[in-house]
Amino acid sequence: MNASQPTDNFTTSELATAKVAIIGGGNIGVALAKGLAGSGNYQAANITLTRRRATKLDSLASSGFQITDNNRLAVSNVPVIVLAVLPQQIKGVIDEIKDELSDSQLLVSVVSGVSIQSIADLVGKDLHVVRAMPNTAISIGESMTCIAALKRSKAKIAEVRKLFDTVGITMIINESQMTSATALCACGVAFFLRAIRAASQGGTEIEFHATEALKMAAQTAKGAAGLLLSNNTHPEDEIDKVTSPKGCTIAGLNQMEHHGFSSAFIKGITTSALKANGLYEHEES
Repeated sequence: MNASQPTDNFTTSELATAKVAIIGGGNIGVALAKGLAGSGNYQAANITLTRRRATKLDSLASSGFQITDNNRLAVSNVPVIVLAVLPQQIKGVIDEIKDELSDSQLLVSVVSGVSIQSIADLVGKDLHVVRAMPNTAISIGESMTCIAALKRSKAKIAEVRKLFDTVGITMIINESQMTSATALCACGVAFFLRAIRAASQGGTEIEFHATEALKMAAQTAKGAAGLLLSNNTHPEDEIDKVTSPKGCTIAGLNQMEHHGFSSAFIKGITTSALKANGLYEHEES
């Protein structure tokens, strides 16, 4: 596995003229489009998004993105196609577009719980498929995106990293780990947001107005994450720096542990991983 910051293997001009079709204008699809355009490395006019009710994307159309409800039209002659639909929609979408696909195109799937081989089998053509799992922080260039490919498509990983490195950090993993990555990184956004909400509620209880407490809690969480990423340290190393014998920090930490904070968090992640692993199979049964 390895993580990376944005790569410089591709010039800005190459990225700016690249065309991308995003099939599925839901939360992740829209976040990806905004993130790519917001990075300055992709032009909104070269990004196409699809949605059954295309009018829901009117605000993006006014920002220069190409919007359509026609998936077949969207994928025609576009080198990179991102599948960003729900697991239960993937078969119908691929059945709709597969006659328009050619071996020269690259399919990037961000669909939870659907394997690369399942997508390849549905397409029925010898084009490359790479799987990626970003999170909604992609819209602000802060996604943690995990990427996997089968052996025959390993050479395409660099191209997919080019796409997602512009909107956060990427890590190459084995496909067998993808549902775990879904739980930790995609579902994980909600888990950490819930922790921030709890911290802000605690702040309100001890004196601060709700808006003040939320801002303080969010910035503190951002700073804590920044310490780990900047210093490349373990959480306990940074915790030790703010705890002292008989101090208020250790007292609070111990109280949280008495009530199962770490255990509940871990259980939430493992439960989400189990659920993610069965999404596609459940919908197909």
